[in-house]
Amino acid sequence: MNIKPLNGTVIIKPSKAEEVTKSGIIIPDTASKDVPKQGKIIAIAKTNISSTGTEMPIEAKKGDIILYPAYVGEDIKIEGEEYKILDITSIRAIVEDE
Repeated sequence: MNIKPLNGTVIIKPSKAEEVTKSGIIIPDTASKDVPKQGKIIAIAKTNISSTGTEMPIEAKKGDIILYPAYVGEDIKIEGEEYKILDITSIRAIVEDE
């Protein structure tokens, strides 16, 4: 994939998180719309310029696992794979290994 996000955007590969109950019932990711979603950054813009023209720092990087709100971003499909384009400001947290 060769795609380059521009000012203040990030492309992520959403995680497909399914929950399985003790009795074996599968609860799909779509059943819990209000909880934050998780995904891996595939590509990230080099700059993030605010509406006032100030360059803002970018704390995330390619390969980071992030948390983002359920209802943000734009769904896209590239080479048959599903991705999401988000504003960098939509990222709520970076998941780090301990």
